[in-house]
Amino acid sequence: MTEVPTPLGPARVLADEPAGSPHGTLLLGHGAGGGVESADLAAVTRDVVAAGWRVLRVEQPWRVAGKRIAPAPARLDGGWTAVLGALRADDRLSGPVVFGGRSAGARVACRTAAALGADGVLTLAFPLHPPGRPEKSRAEELTAVEVPLVVVQGETDAFGAPAAVAAALAGRRTASVYEVPGDHSLKKNPDVVAAAALAWLDEVHPR
Repeated sequence: MTEVPTPLGPARVLADEPAGSPHGTLLLGHGAGGGVESADLAAVTRDVVAAGWRVLRVEQPWRVAGKRIAPAPARLDGGWTAVLGALRADDRLSGPVVFGGRSAGARVACRTAAALGADGVLTLAFPLHPPGRPEKSRAEELTAVEVPLVVVQGETDAFGAPAAVAAALAGRRTASVYEVPGDHSLKKNPDVVAAAALAWLDEVHPR
């Protein structure tokens, strides 16, 4: 794990490397209630690295500082942006570069994809709206993504059912929604989550 200085305090990057030269780079951000060790992020990392990708899991400065509550979206985006700049300066982003993450980290990936030049966005448990508040939709963060996008969503996710996510993305040919067992935590079967993520990566960036 490497510490990366940012204007918001130090972030950390946990790098997992494939056996040979990487086919591409997948960056993953964590959610507001957990870190880079969550079951879904760990399973995706394992399978994507085995398939020849470099995976960089980014731990946001607030989490490194030991705080319990995530800051406002602009500060999350700022931390992510600073880490991306440092990784590019160190030439650690080879091949196609895909942004990703779970929940709050998925939102960061979507919001920054255009400005930071992502080649794709992989989201896990995208929080389409607060539980019980569908009128507070965050669909615009998804629809703003112009590169290939996938949402891997638990079938009983209280933050937005797969059908609601699919409806928000209706008509967008570069967007996919994978329904998997489980709720917003995606703990029920992380291997299925990883399989969905890898299937999409193979589709949009074939090895």
